[in-house]
Amino acid sequence: MAHRLRPVGLDFTGTAAVRHVFAQEITAGPQRVYGALAEDVPGWSEWFWAVALVRPFDDGARREVRLRGGTRFLETILAAKEPEVYAYRVDVTNAPGCRALLEEWRLTPSGTGTRVQWTFAADGTLPFRLALGAARPGLARSFRGAVTALDRRLAG
Repeated sequence: MAHRLRPVGLDFTGTAAVRHVFAQEITAGPQRVYGALAEDVPGWSEWFWAVALVRPFDDGARREVRLRGGTRFLETILAAKEPEVYAYRVDVTNAPGCRALLEEWRLTPSGTGTRVQWTFAADGTLPFRLALGAARPGLARSFRGAVTALDRRLAG
């Protein structure tokens, strides 16, 4: 059953009850990485294994996301500043216990490549927060696999 989440702003990345930050350096340049994140939205399912579908709507201001396993999100883009940051807030989800969720991708030049940093910020019921804490290693693996696959895709 889908439910509406509390609207949060970009500052939520620093105040969320649960905050996971992951970073990895890749060979692709920031503009190419930003393009894959913000402009080739349907392409996410090609490099982020957990993502089954991403569909932009409202002229790219919002997204529908479906994960493998059935979790669904309706999101609003909060920041799209090329080539530095791409962030979105979840407005509606079927994830039980979730009350607020924001993800931010920060891109920093690193040599000839990019340092990709993903912040996953969330709030919810105690069981939800505990589950996200336990999910940290899995989220880390998912991030590493996704960013590595994205780098291969951009090189090809």
